[in-house]
Amino acid sequence: MFKTVHHIAIICSNYEVSKDFYINKLGFQIVRETYREERESYKLDLKQGDVQIELFTFPKSPKRLSYPEAQGLRHVAFGVDSIKSVIRDLEEKGIEFEHLRTDERTGKKYTFFKDPDDLPIELYEI
Repeated sequence: MFKTVHHIAIICSNYEVSKDFYINKLGFQIVRETYREERESYKLDLKQGDVQIELFTFPKSPKRLSYPEAQGLRHVAFGVDSIKSVIRDLEEKGIEFEHLRTDERTGKKYTFFKDPDDLPIELYEI
């Protein structure tokens, strides 16, 4: 039925800070940037490989309640070939990570970091 995840939609509190984070730190490319005047909102379509992100702003959006155990979407996870290499590259760009863990069921390594709005993002070695 489903072939893939089409996109991940994220509402940010500071458009310029989040735009910089996803483009200049995580390496996403801009597909389309739209200001929607009737909503006082930006929509930024980003892409890296097969991963697409829609980055939104909305006036007066509430903050996330907890990390990461709020009801609803828990976190976003990106599969990577070499987790240590990706961690090293992102640490050079000022991103801080939790400790490296090993999945008990698969033996694969994974870790978490946060975007500018504290959205938990997981790196999972595939």
